[in-house]
Amino acid sequence: MASEAKKGNAVVETIKTVVWALVIAGVFRTLFFQPFWIPSGSMKSTLLIGDFLFVNKMAYGYSYASCPNIRPLGLDAKNICGFLDNENTRVWGAEPERGDVIVFRHPVSGQDYIKRVIGLPGDTVQVQNGIVYLNGEALPQEPTEDFVEVAELQGPHRLSPRCNKPVGAGGDCHKEAAIETMPDGRSYTVLNIGNRGADNTTVFTVGEGEYFFMGDNRDNSTDSRVPKLAGGVGMVPYENLIGRADRIMFSSGGTSMFAFWTWRGDRFFKAVE
Repeated sequence: MASEAKKGNAVVETIKTVVWALVIAGVFRTLFFQPFWIPSGSMKSTLLIGDFLFVNKMAYGYSYASCPNIRPLGLDAKNICGFLDNENTRVWGAEPERGDVIVFRHPVSGQDYIKRVIGLPGDTVQVQNGIVYLNGEALPQEPTEDFVEVAELQGPHRLSPRCNKPVGAGGDCHKEAAIETMPDGRSYTVLNIGNRGADNTTVFTVGEGEYFFMGDNRDNSTDSRVPKLAGGVGMVPYENLIGRADRIMFSSGGTSMFAFWTWRGDRFFKAVE
């Protein structure tokens, strides 16, 4: 009997340990850093498919979007942290800066997206011939070497890269690249495939408590250039921000982060600029 009691106690202690570990991991993920695996090429060359990073959730404070979606249980962030969903505000809130790379919750679908902030509240944004006009002034673009990658299926979703011209499997896929510079001097690389519909837009005015986002891979990004009701992102409310992407921890060019032979050694601990 004593032996059975000891076994029962051991099982109870194991369950307690697992539960507490899950609670601690959940609190850490909600309050401090959220892991994020780059699923698409919309932020190339800044972020590649298979980059793994931690999102700094302390950067802009907390809202309902700070809570994770637990889709296997059918729980949305609003089911868990709905008490924070109040008039587009945040607890211990801080404002993003133009050029920040941010993970946010899509205003309609609730999916997590990662893009770059281009427009702040009160800004006007327009794209003409692929050039961004911020408050009526063009953001300078300095041409640089083409971004080149292998024309092959990428990531767990087996996505095909888009190239400036048709390329056979295994060939070099080129995209034109340029260094775009913000008014404060912050710069980053943007890619161009060719003339696309989103390369020419109307003038957008960013409303109070909203932000305008674009992907760095300009012709392969669903972002604020297309209204949310038309299948795009539109303006993103302040409360939908999840956190800032600061640094890539490691990167895998394969279908899984565990395929260590596909890890990209030159991207370990690389800063997101």
